Amino acid sequence: MLIHRRFSTICSRWLIVCLLICLCETAVAAGVDVKSREIAIALSTEPPSLNSVKATDAESFRIIDHISEGLMTYDMNNQLTGGVAERWELTNEGATFWLRPDALWEDGRPVTAHDFVFAWRQVVTPSNAAEYAFLLYPIRNAEQINSGDMPPESLGAYALDDRTLKVDFVQPCGYFLQLTAFISYRPIRQDFYQHHGERFAADAQHLLSNGPFKLTQWVHGASLRMERNPQYWNTEAVELNAINVPYITAEPSAIFNLFKDGKLAISGLDDSSTREALKSRMKIKKFFDGTLFFLEFNHRPDRLTRNRHLRKAMQLAFDVDTFVARIIRLPGNAPGLSLFPSWLRGVEKTFWEEYPPTLITPNEAQARHHLELARQELGVAEIPPLVLLLGDSPTAAKQAEYIQDLFRRVLGLEIKLDKQIFKQRLAKMTAGDFDIVAAGWGPDYDDTMTFADLMASWNLNNRGRFNDPEYDRLVRLAQSTSDPVIRNQAFADMQNIIIDDAILIPQYERGRVYVQDARLTNVVRRIFGGDPIYTFSRIKD
Repeated sequence: MLIHRRFSTICSRWLIVCLLICLCETAVAAGVDVKSREIAIALSTEPPSLNSVKATDAESFRIIDHISEGLMTYDMNNQLTGGVAERWELTNEGATFWLRPDALWEDGRPVTAHDFVFAWRQVVTPSNAAEYAFLLYPIRNAEQINSGDMPPESLGAYALDDRTLKVDFVQPCGYFLQLTAFISYRPIRQDFYQHHGERFAADAQHLLSNGPFKLTQWVHGASLRMERNPQYWNTEAVELNAINVPYITAEPSAIFNLFKDGKLAISGLDDSSTREALKSRMKIKKFFDGTLFFLEFNHRPDRLTRNRHLRKAMQLAFDVDTFVARIIRLPGNAPGLSLFPSWLRGVEKTFWEEYPPTLITPNEAQARHHLELARQELGVAEIPPLVLLLGDSPTAAKQAEYIQDLFRRVLGLEIKLDKQIFKQRLAKMTAGDFDIVAAGWGPDYDDTMTFADLMASWNLNNRGRFNDPEYDRLVRLAQSTSDPVIRNQAFADMQNIIIDDAILIPQYERGRVYVQDARLTNVVRRIFGGDPIYTFSRIKD
């Protein structure tokens, strides 16, 4: 999933945040309310979309994972388990799911196999421009539908009856159960969707929940409220009556201060607040969330960064150890060495143990040599200024300014910084309006493919539009077999292409540090999907 970096906002926006905080304080007095069994949390930005067909970012996923449920889900131990499906059968040819009779929408009507078929057809319908449509490509005809060559009705997913869903595969897909836990595989009820039309999922009243909570309030840019859904099939396992989101701010110090004042149940920590929490002897928690941050190049034909030597020059100028130690400066973060993070599984050990990535040692002389070759190939006396697209926060700016200064000192390159709010940065990434973009990717499901196909030519999350037939062939190979040796060798070959051709520059694997109200327990930190998850949370008296 696309990651939004939760960093500080500029001072003018901080005044707006303060006003919103004041307006919301009367509505939610406590981060943990023992009597009402409610908690308050903060989001770093307004969720760009709660439409499961179109959502792509972490903040939207966090809400969607509380108000909807797919065929499969994850339990409180992060183990894959049945959601709407009470049992299933997976073969090389396809899958069959039998739905729970007590799986209901919030209005009391049953969740049926037809709801999944309808939703999946929406995801692959070209006019919906769903960026995650490629995740449905294991289903027969999905790719051809998404390319406009076949009608949505030809999708290989069928409702045999209200409670039986049959899926035909293009080829064996050993990780299909994991896919069905992802946002894009969630059900949508056709009558509700068509009744609301373009307004579907735009406001609380335009959403229909089948998850443990339902969205009851959404004041755009200010607050949200999710209440326990009594129609949820496993509602007895849900103790919280409500999850309030009275604050939307990317300012870490504001969130931490609200936590100290008892107005939030949980708060992430940055460098400054970590020191303060340690000084105050707070219990600090750590969580490695599996996310990789990187600098992504634009490979479109009209961009200078299409040139391999220019990319190699910047790759050889970047010192990942210095960046993590001096710029990130938070415990738990690890240097990024590959598109494939260190925690991924290989055949018997970790992927890195079996297929170690080529280490790039910073080398200024070699970097300048590649820069000279780039000038010759591009036919320019000097490389024109390059645009680095980033978020609008001071911490994001701090990282970008380090990159800007580094490339100026080592290579003499001029880097112009294009700071944008989250939604606008997303729009510019999609339009390809950048030379380099500060990006991040979190895993969507429990398989190495969640990182591998990010750079496939057909993946709309491939914002730089990298297009290499050999890379695509390797992705197809890994998708077409369940043999772990063949798959992992294909991933290793992809890793070599990414590093050898400097397709992107890995920066760091993110570790989180945070503080949590001691009365709140069973908060699940999750690598896949929304995080944190409060479905299983309890409040101690």
